[in-house]
Order: sequence, then C-alpha cells, then structure tokens
Amino acid sequence: MASAVIRVVVVDDEPMVCAHLRTILGSAPDIDVVDTAQDGAAAVEAVVRHQPHVVLMDLRMPGVDGLTAIERIVRLPSAPAVVALTTFDADQYVIRALRAGAAGFLVKTTPPEDLISLVRVAADGHTVLSPAATSRLVAARVGEQAARDRATRRVRDLTERETEVLTGLGAGLSNAQIADQLSLSEATVKSYVSRMLVKLECANRTQAGLLAYDAGLVTR
Repeated sequence: MASAVIRVVVVDDEPMVCAHLRTILGSAPDIDVVDTAQDGAAAVEAVVRHQPHVVLMDLRMPGVDGLTAIERIVRLPSAPAVVALTTFDADQYVIRALRAGAAGFLVKTTPPEDLISLVRVAADGHTVLSPAATSRLVAARVGEQAARDRATRRVRDLTERETEVLTGLGAGLSNAQIADQLSLSEATVKSYVSRMLVKLECANRTQAGLLAYDAGLVTR
C-alpha cells in the first residue's frame, strides 16, 4: 500500500510468539499490530473486526487450524493478504496454505528487519515467497500428476499473452520484470494479472504462480 499505516493481525497459539512479533513489527512507524489471536476461529473474528491489511498466520494450532482459517479469510470481502508462519521452508502444510490462498510464507526465524520489509511487501499485494523457495515447495508437493492434470485444464483457455504473463508469475517475476521481458508496459501487465486471477479463480499471484508450475509452464 502506498501510504497509511499497515494494520496487521498476528495469529499463533504461543502467546510469547505473538508478543515477540508484536514487538518487532511495532518498532516500524508504518506498521500497527491491531490484534493477536491464538487459534483460527479467533483469527477470523479479528479480521472481520479490524479489517487488517496483512495477517501472519501460524498453521499448526489446536481447534480451528491455520489452513481452515486461511480458507475462511480469503473468502471475506476485501480479504487481507495472509502470510503463513512456519518452522520449515518445505513443509506440506505450507503447500496446502498456498493453495488455500495464502500470499506466501515466512519462516519463524526470519530476521526482524526482513520481517518488517516482507510485511510491507505483502501489504503492497506482492508474493512473500522467493522463486527458490517456490521450487523447493513444488518439488515436495504430493499428488503431482493429479495437480498437473487439473492445472492443464484450467490454463487451456488462456490466450498466448496471458500464458506468457502466467509463466512470468510462476518464475517469481514482478510486474516490472514481466513487462520488460515481454516489451509491455507495467500497467498492461498489471491488467493482465488482475484479469487472469479472476479467470483462473486464483486468490492471488502466489496461487497463480503455483498453477503455472503445475501446468508445466515453469520447469525449474
């Protein structure tokens, strides 16, 4: 987001983790942790109550877990960016979270200065996930052939240009990088991305990027 304070909800079943993240994020003048929650149900309530821009979501919690909470949150009107919090960077829970609509993931050992900058990235609508991490996650996924078959069916109606833009998303490129690669304006690429997310029924760029992998558009 270009201006204003970024409102964040932190969700983790460990109160100390919530307190730690609140302290780190609260040190940034443009970030306000408006609430914390210890389970998925409370997380959804906090999102509805505070309308945050970003949610940091632990995945393994008692009661309503993070995966279920992500699925509920991304269906809300004006849904925030949900970033999964995890201990491992190649975790099947992370893959499921990304497919459920998470905008990316952060390992809990992320340095404080990186955490702050990545929350800003998420608030701006970008993927919080490196191309290298995407490659590891996709390599670790289960049900590969079934995912590939579904993805191939979903992308078959894209135009040639839309397919090129989707391939760029799968490679982890920004709109500016895709625009440079395809000799288009950044505004044109942004328009393509917005239309494709609707057409492919993807919640965000991350889901679209994983779809590109599944469909075989990106192989590395």
